[in-house]
Amino acid sequence: MVSKQPRKQRKARYNAPLHQRQKYMGSRLSDELTKEYGTRTAAVVKGDTVKVMRGDFKGKEGKVQSVSLKDGTIAVDGVISTKVDGTEVARPIYPSNIMIMKLEMKDPRRASSIKK
Repeated sequence: MVSKQPRKQRKARYNAPLHQRQKYMGSRLSDELTKEYGTRTAAVVKGDTVKVMRGDFKGKEGKVQSVSLKDGTIAVDGVISTKVDGTEVARPIYPSNIMIMKLEMKDPRRASSIKK
């Protein structure tokens, strides 16, 4: 991306292919994880335990149910909205508004990329 104009930055983000959108799904690690792994951020993966840092659900912790690259959002257990007909749906949250408290390390590729 060359331009600094916000409209062009947004357009590039909305029209980005999936392999580039993956880079937007990073989130801050907790202080303990930062010291343990020597890095401040990591990509959010289904199964991670996260804490919501901003918005109506601030302070709520839960596991990541799903990660949507298309929308650039994640769904967290316990973070729900109730629709008018009474059904409950997951409230989408941007990864910038959460902190990873516990990493899901089942994937060996992820484990090797995060380890020091």
